[in-house]
Amino acid sequence: MQTFSVREITQYIHDLFDADAILADIWVHGEVSNLTKARSGHWYFTIKDADAQLRCVMFRGAARSVRVDVRAGDEILVHGRVSVYDARGEYQLYADQIEAVGGVGDLHLQFEALKAKLDAEGLFDPARKRPIPAFPRQIGVVTSPTAAAWHDMQNVLRRRFPLVELVLSPTLVQGAEAPRQIVRALERLNRDTDVDVIIVARGGGSLEDLWCFNDESLARAVGESRIPVISGIGHEIDFTIVDFVADLRAPTPSAAAEMATPNRDDLLLDLDRLRNGLIAVLGSALDQHERDLGHLQSSLRFVSPLKTVQREERRLHDYRLRLGRAARRQLEQLGERLSNRRGALDAASPAHILARGYALVSDEAGNIIREAVQVSRDQRLNVQLARDRINVRVDD
Repeated sequence: MQTFSVREITQYIHDLFDADAILADIWVHGEVSNLTKARSGHWYFTIKDADAQLRCVMFRGAARSVRVDVRAGDEILVHGRVSVYDARGEYQLYADQIEAVGGVGDLHLQFEALKAKLDAEGLFDPARKRPIPAFPRQIGVVTSPTAAAWHDMQNVLRRRFPLVELVLSPTLVQGAEAPRQIVRALERLNRDTDVDVIIVARGGGSLEDLWCFNDESLARAVGESRIPVISGIGHEIDFTIVDFVADLRAPTPSAAAEMATPNRDDLLLDLDRLRNGLIAVLGSALDQHERDLGHLQSSLRFVSPLKTVQREERRLHDYRLRLGRAARRQLEQLGERLSNRRGALDAASPAHILARGYALVSDEAGNIIREAVQVSRDQRLNVQLARDRINVRVDD
């Protein structure tokens, strides 16, 4: 019969709690009781309803951020994770947020309810998410044309991958009318364009500002889009229902633009590597052909198939021409890089600095003078100018 220590069975239960995705990120609604605000800054309390109760702890750092006046008997909404307190073998809620019921608290409840509903229907299933094209020709953008997010994305793409064409489908991104307008903007791109990927974007804001992206009809429209969708809504800590439905979630609009496109600089490096590899392959082939030709000439010492040899010589000549052109291009590029670096070195040289009107002061032993305390009255100094040197004596 297998037996366990109390520590082992408690740790086993602890691990079960920590592995549960629901218990790791949960909102719980209940009435406050047994509230203790310890001198350490930690809060200990219980939330309960008519049938059950749940012990809670909120550590000092999280308690400082609470903006609700929490008292015994209050109805509150608590966010955190449920885990096991090993020392007592009890489970409890480790709280990191508290909201009053009503206002933002109700929005959290609505968010969690819709999230659970759509998740149960499979809209968040990773298996249904489509890959983002590696080299998009056109990107559709659903956002406000006056928003900073639109201008930030244009700047990112102009720097990162200027070959791509942006197609804006304008819409409101805040307020009661925003969800219907965003749905229509998505439908326009799906119906009237050949874009390769769609970015739904909006800059940061409060929960209320971003609430239009928690609309059920909008979430379903994103899920039904025939074109892959990237969400770039708010900041990194912000999550909306659209983020869960989209094929790819980016932490910001600018990050969405980066994730939708390759980096031009990386592509140029890849091309350089391919070119160098091609030159190496051609050089190796040329060497092999020269060796083969040598073998043919040796074996045909007494029989001379002149036409075959001439044909091989022509092929060899062509390879040399191609290799020569490739080598010249490489040398030209290296020459440009060398010229640029030479210019940078010249600009940073001491002679260049002196030519701008500066001088280098040293004593007769050649020591550089950097501060007045290094010299004394009547001491002789050397002053190096751009083209000449003068000797001076310290008067004061």
